[in-house]
Amino acid sequence: MRVNDPQMRPDMAGFLRRRSALPLWADLAWRLVLVFGLIALVLALHWFGRDGLRDNLDDRISFIDVLYFTTVTVTTVGYGDIVPVTPEARLFEAIFVTPIRLFVWIIFLGTAYNLFFRNILYRWRMARIQADLHNHIVVTGFGTSGEEAVNELLARGTDPREIVVIDGSEAALVRAEALGCNILCGDSTRDRTLKDVAIHRARSMIVSAGRDDTSILITLTARHLAPRLPISIVVRNEDNELPARQAGASTVINPVSFAGLLLAGSTSGRHIADYMADLAASGGRVKLNERAVLPEEIGGPLSAIRTGLGVRIYREDRPFGFWEAEAQRLQTGDCLIEIVNGDAPPEGDRDG
Repeated sequence: MRVNDPQMRPDMAGFLRRRSALPLWADLAWRLVLVFGLIALVLALHWFGRDGLRDNLDDRISFIDVLYFTTVTVTTVGYGDIVPVTPEARLFEAIFVTPIRLFVWIIFLGTAYNLFFRNILYRWRMARIQADLHNHIVVTGFGTSGEEAVNELLARGTDPREIVVIDGSEAALVRAEALGCNILCGDSTRDRTLKDVAIHRARSMIVSAGRDDTSILITLTARHLAPRLPISIVVRNEDNELPARQAGASTVINPVSFAGLLLAGSTSGRHIADYMADLAASGGRVKLNERAVLPEEIGGPLSAIRTGLGVRIYREDRPFGFWEAEAQRLQTGDCLIEIVNGDAPPEGDRDG
């Protein structure tokens, strides 16, 4: 599945090219001039070689007859009332006029495709893909952080068809498409763009626009379209963490702060930073898992769960550590954070 902008051509990747400097009307005018120029050339050559033509009506070849013969010949109509009779005229029609006729039709078909059929085709394909988008992940921004996030999602077993990448860079979208993701070239700060990817039916959203102000604006836009959507946002400046949360972000990640935590942890023990990175990566020996409390676990302590090592619970969005009193009796609606075996299947695939 692909969600493509009509101006985006991933199949052209690897070719040195740039956007045409001609506006649409100028491009159309240039094509018309080329077509009429070719017809004029054929008309002139037919006029000078009119002795090789025969009019089956009156045996006279006038300029009107030549104009008429040229138009019906170039358009492949060919009524047969005027025909080439000499070998030279027939050779001219076969070698010279036939390639021009094909070229004119290619121009007409190419223009019709660019102006009408391609847009219709893309809109039809886009509508089909939009209808299939349910419980998907929207990633806005496919720079370093966004690309790493998508790679990590794929490593964790997420189907690439469940990921929609939005970016304004064609080069970034080519990379995302190569991973099998849905792609859309657009501005994520606009309602229309987010509606095009069915943001209201998404299960989560990752915002990594490269600029904190842009990421916060995207979060605001997404939040008013999908009030309950979990939104994770990357900010570079710690001063923007609070505005990001006020904009509606569920999770705010500062890569600089996280790197600082790893560096600071490494000073207390050389294995601490390694273990923290192990937890965060999909390929580590251990990993963090978030899930809802199971019916058979209700009433028991967090330390008694059997699927992993319970480290925290979230109760009405408030966090409680394993040592706190709230963690000694699990309740309906609790969300558990546990450390599990990195080689174990996803929680949904485990028994129980």
